[in-house]
Amino acid sequence: MTDFNPTPADRFTFGLWTVGNVGRDPFGEPTRQPLSAPYIVRKLAELGASGINLHDNDLVPIDATAAERDRIVSDLKAALSETGLKVPMATTNLFGDPAFKDGAFTSADRRVRAYALQKTMRSMDLGAELGAQTYVFWGGREGTEVDAGGKLMDALAWFRESLNFLAEYSEAQGYGYRFALEPKPNEPRADIFLPTVGSALGFIPTLDKPELFGVNPEFAHETMAGLSFPHALAQALDAGKLYHVDLNDQKMGRFDQDLRFGAENIKGAFFTVMLLEEGGYSGPLHFDAHALRTEDEAGVWTFTRGCMRTYLILKDKVAQFRADSEITAALEAYRVEDGELAALSKFSPENAEALKNRTFDRAALGVRGPGLEALDQMTTELLMGVRG
Repeated sequence: MTDFNPTPADRFTFGLWTVGNVGRDPFGEPTRQPLSAPYIVRKLAELGASGINLHDNDLVPIDATAAERDRIVSDLKAALSETGLKVPMATTNLFGDPAFKDGAFTSADRRVRAYALQKTMRSMDLGAELGAQTYVFWGGREGTEVDAGGKLMDALAWFRESLNFLAEYSEAQGYGYRFALEPKPNEPRADIFLPTVGSALGFIPTLDKPELFGVNPEFAHETMAGLSFPHALAQALDAGKLYHVDLNDQKMGRFDQDLRFGAENIKGAFFTVMLLEEGGYSGPLHFDAHALRTEDEAGVWTFTRGCMRTYLILKDKVAQFRADSEITAALEAYRVEDGELAALSKFSPENAEALKNRTFDRAALGVRGPGLEALDQMTTELLMGVRG
């Protein structure tokens, strides 16, 4: 690999809300003009992406008439047919409208919860019409600023009730969706329910159809919580629950920045790519990021190319890492195996008794240096391009 130019085979996708971000923030008005969905599709196809993802209202305004909705969807379908781009994932905006100011599925108002179900079913219909196979739930308003309302236990029950309903709806309609919960610790709410990958994985077994649900981890969200994204990714892969992934970057302790992939945490991005390439994940590689507010439209497409090129460059670095004989030797030295102890570590009463009576050289174990400084330095040098 030398040119690092993406192709659809690389499975890169973007959201309409990502490349279509107009540069608004809580303190400033938009800095870019909106881009139409068909235009975004055609530009992404030129750049080598494989697909586009969307919230319902990224495409269809919340107050659109049925005729307007059909025309907008028809125009998008034409662009998809022309370019070959797919829509592998869809989701619902349950955070923007004032009706959801105190939650959607976790609102204390039953009318809001029912409206959230209606809006989501219609969004699922749209996603299925466009060919989506994965449906993501980001509970951006599912949380609290204060806990005086006393709904913490009830909110989890309401959340569960809604997800169970929508899973049944998907099956009844024959959509066959796999659902992915997207954790985030805070923003826009002070505290969001299911804030991390671990909490989402813990919640899934309480659902009626847990086999339909997995997670959609996001680099920025785990970083906002002060956690390691590669560790969260490994936990999701280990559980067989990585149904989708959001790639971006983030400075720890800041607002949700959605920076270009690899822009800040290059080592974390490297190990993210290693896990995605070697951990058995075969789904979309989705960039949930957007160009800096400072940029014009040309900067948006520079950002888009940058996300994909950085992933491909890091994929090449992973291959270099695996082919480096010194790194391979250091990894082999780090992992110490013992066949007899491996056998004894499979439980039986006899093995348990043998282990209890085993003599270990505790002092020698304590003084052994595993060589992690050398491994980390070699990784850093490889990423800096000074290992041939």
